Amino acid sequence: MSPQDATARKRWLAMVASRIAGSLGAVFGLALAARAHDWPVKALGVAITLSALAVVAIVPASLAQRWRTPPRP
Repeated sequence: MSPQDATARKRWLAMVASRIAGSLGAVFGLALAARAHDWPVKALGVAITLSALAVVAIVPASLAQRWRTPPRP
């Protein structure tokens, strides 16, 4: 495996890991909101879920944009 392939693989794994972490955060937030008895804890669960979904949507796209190969002149 060339050094460029190794770098690409590490970057791909970082993007996948951010998606998995965001998904786990969303599941945690849903579980917290579903099991809560009072509204502040339910609101916290909803906030965690929404922020985790934002992580899933934004972080991989921003990493891909940052690591995009520049066009050749």
